Amino acid sequence: MLILKNCTAVQFEPCQVELGYDIAVEDDKIVAVGSNLAEQYPGAEIKQMNGKLVMPGLVCAHNHFYSGLSRGILAPIAPCPDFISTLKNLWWRLDRALDEESLYYSGLICSLESIRQGCTAVIDHHASPGLIKGSLAILRKGFLEAGLRGMTCFETTDRNFGMEELEAGVEENIAFARLIDAERGSHPRNTLVESHLGAHAPFTVPDAGLTLLRQAKQETGRGLHIHVAEDRYDVSHSHDKYGIDPIARLDKFGLLDEKTVIAHALWLSPDEITLLNERRACLVHNARSNMNNHVGYNRHLAGYQLAALGTDGIGADMFEELKFAYFKHRDAGGPLWPDSFMHMLQNGNVLLERNFTGRFGQLAPGYTADLTICDYASPTPLQPENLAGHLAFGLGSSAVHSVMVGGRMVYEDRQFPFDVAPLYAQARKAASRLWKKMGELS
Repeated sequence: MLILKNCTAVQFEPCQVELGYDIAVEDDKIVAVGSNLAEQYPGAEIKQMNGKLVMPGLVCAHNHFYSGLSRGILAPIAPCPDFISTLKNLWWRLDRALDEESLYYSGLICSLESIRQGCTAVIDHHASPGLIKGSLAILRKGFLEAGLRGMTCFETTDRNFGMEELEAGVEENIAFARLIDAERGSHPRNTLVESHLGAHAPFTVPDAGLTLLRQAKQETGRGLHIHVAEDRYDVSHSHDKYGIDPIARLDKFGLLDEKTVIAHALWLSPDEITLLNERRACLVHNARSNMNNHVGYNRHLAGYQLAALGTDGIGADMFEELKFAYFKHRDAGGPLWPDSFMHMLQNGNVLLERNFTGRFGQLAPGYTADLTICDYASPTPLQPENLAGHLAFGLGSSAVHSVMVGGRMVYEDRQFPFDVAPLYAQARKAASRLWKKMGELS
């Protein structure tokens, strides 16, 4: 047993700030919280927190680890005057250029950087058309080596090679779900990585693909993770080709439920939002990505019963994502205050509870010991009533001191338990080769 002693215990929902708390952890669970726990557990190891903030782990609810080697990319990229050209000229060339080495280092470095920025879990969405079979196991290896909790899936699409590509994507999702099920059967308490059923977007998944995904959902019990209406084109395409809104089309194939993750959804109709709420699906808002891609602003955030925050591949700094989400919302004249975005950040843990077997997101007995620990010298009182204001206007990832995932310190005193410098050196070499390969693709 391990006791984190003298914590400032911070919880987003129900909101609390408790000084001088102890948190007792055994295996992967919190077993007790309160004062002077060492007296109750005299044989426990003690780690002195000296008043550091200890909070339930932060979750990035939508990410793309395959883009981890794109930072500062030096490859010939044609002009991108709109969203579709950005996809074709940049991202769809990058994912086609990925091989086993570049994918491994991309996933591992993203896992390490997620932890360093305070994340305990990331929900990933993967694409590598030239490396479909086995690609999710490569990403899983990076999660496990870093110690990050997560989910991943393969982005089913027909955009490069037609139905052959689409069928291979569905098969990879099913195979990965079976791998996870086999692991859970052997080690039910230690499943660190889970699976979704991935799809790119409605405009690159024909009805035959949605049929296969429905069958995969029935076979595996997993939910769909897909981009919808990130740009107006997705909506126009759905109306033109299928005569139906994209969310209604997904529902027609039985693909909406409480495990469904819908990324972006900037251009949904009121009826689609109502349908998502009725099906208890989750919208993931990616403020920085939307701004970067100039696709518009989601003016309906207040209308979703369950909304979470993601980055869409721009790192995994959820402190920064919350700030951008809030400030962009205010800039757009939105009515929400920081507490609403703190609630969205908390909802990443709701997604974990819907997909893993444990309980997440609270400092309470029986909950999974995924914890983010921060040094934060607040110049003003820190109270439950103003915690969201501290997140929006003060506390950032530079304060992250340690990270615990499943009861294990995967990052402590701003250090990983192994030397990461050689990994970054190899990643730089892999990135250069990846960029060169991109330049050779038309």
